[in-house]
Amino acid sequence: MKLVLKYLKKYKLECVMAPLFKLLEACFDLFVPIVVKMIMDVGIKNNDTSYIVSGCLVLVALGVIGLTCTIIAQYFAAKAAVGTSTGLRHDLFAHIQGLSYSNSDKIGRSSLITRMTSDVNQVQSGVNMALRLFLRSPIIVFGAMIMAFIIDKSNRVAPIFAIVIPALAVVVFSIILAGIPLYKKVQSRLDRVTSLTRENLGGVRVIRAFNKEESEKKAFSEANHEHTDVQNFVGKITALMNPMTYVIINLGVVAVVYLSSAEINSGNMSQGDLFAMYNYMSQILVELVKLANTIVLMTKATACAHRIESVLETPVGMTVEQSNSKENFDASVAVEFRNVALNYSGEGENTLENISFTVKRGETVGIIGGTGSGKTSLVNMIPRFYDASEGEVLIFGKNVKEYELEALRESVSVVPQKAVLFEGTVRSNLLWGNENADEDELNYALKVAQAADFVAEKDGGLDAEVAQFGRNFSGGQRQRLTIARAIVKNAPILIFDDSASALDFATEARLRHALKELKNDPTVFIISQRTSSISHADKIIVLDDGAMVGIGKHEELLATCSVYKEIYESQFKGGDE
Repeated sequence: MKLVLKYLKKYKLECVMAPLFKLLEACFDLFVPIVVKMIMDVGIKNNDTSYIVSGCLVLVALGVIGLTCTIIAQYFAAKAAVGTSTGLRHDLFAHIQGLSYSNSDKIGRSSLITRMTSDVNQVQSGVNMALRLFLRSPIIVFGAMIMAFIIDKSNRVAPIFAIVIPALAVVVFSIILAGIPLYKKVQSRLDRVTSLTRENLGGVRVIRAFNKEESEKKAFSEANHEHTDVQNFVGKITALMNPMTYVIINLGVVAVVYLSSAEINSGNMSQGDLFAMYNYMSQILVELVKLANTIVLMTKATACAHRIESVLETPVGMTVEQSNSKENFDASVAVEFRNVALNYSGEGENTLENISFTVKRGETVGIIGGTGSGKTSLVNMIPRFYDASEGEVLIFGKNVKEYELEALRESVSVVPQKAVLFEGTVRSNLLWGNENADEDELNYALKVAQAADFVAEKDGGLDAEVAQFGRNFSGGQRQRLTIARAIVKNAPILIFDDSASALDFATEARLRHALKELKNDPTVFIISQRTSSISHADKIIVLDDGAMVGIGKHEELLATCSVYKEIYESQFKGGDE
């Protein structure tokens, strides 16, 4: 719980005031049986109506003061709990933003969502209950035992409290120790349910197109049943707490009543004393039930806090190696790979092996190969989304590991395979590339990306609404807007990761021509499955199963690279376009 304590330090006052007012409330509650005892032993015994009335007024006053203390304690506890969860959620989100692709892949997106939502909420509830009840319940329990010894002058009945309380503690803490690892398992099963839900909602059209609703329902049902089974199992264990505590307490009550009756008969105790002893035993029962529920909640919160902590302990980003060299974006060589290999997991076979090539500033490079050949993996090492396992990747003569990540990624503009737009307007999405871009720059980028015409037709033009994920645009329109966003960035290196796949041949040809006329003369990498899309490139890199099997111009590769020739002929029968 060190993680939670770190955030609670900001709420020192609240962490003191909430338990303090709960402590006051507990003290007032402990006085109630004594007042009732006095009413019975003095007021009722002597038939003194005024004493009974004054005693009842004291009980009302104790109730009002206790309620006031409860409200104040709840306010401070809620403030500390909500503040802690807010800070935790904020830092967790910021940390996730800084995670490398490898670490994000390792943890899993669905698991990160669960930890950001469900786990943080559980921690919030645990903090709230801990501040409210974790101190109050022990005070009531031990206070009731002390009051019992004060009342029982013969010390024959009060020792029952000293037996009952340790017995209850053993039951409660045994169940807690059994529950903590099980709650971790519950949350991991919830990760799986979240993952399936996210996958189904994202792929609902594909599921319906292939009539797979029933199979997906079955898969979800199985995952949900697994989650339910674990939750039921841990629920059964924690459910033992209440009946076992009730049994122990009720046995204690029986013992108190039995022994007290003998003491009353001998004149060592009054009826008021018996009633007070019974009330204190009842208070112990109520508080231990509360404490048990609080501990169950805290057990969940502890398990969730460990899961959150594991994310926060995951290294952020990538280390930057010290270098005395400065960035030189005017260098003649823009990108260089030197014997580069890539292994995502650090185990098994490399995804890429022995990749070496040099790209001069202003050149256009095409990258082609079969599915799974490593095309996207190769370009992902340029902005350092992944680190090379072996070899070096250099940008303008400097190893990418020597750049500050922000500076490196400012120099590279990437258009990913999946066209992602964000809710807002066309303008707000384009400004992701450069928040200081003026209207002329935005319109120029739209023109180059072949998006100016359909944007102009939209109501509002640049201020036209963009729905979440750009759902109110077609696939080709989304791709062109993401291309425009990358162009607005005006970076010296442009990467197009199969980002024109939804465009027709004529539109793609106009886009290629416009890219050649870009004012800043960027170095361009184009990943494509179409040889027609990269045939104009200054050099083409051919990948096959993670290895570079060819590099050169279109005509050279047709003559020297069998893999490239096979791809070309499969698209243009006999080589004729």
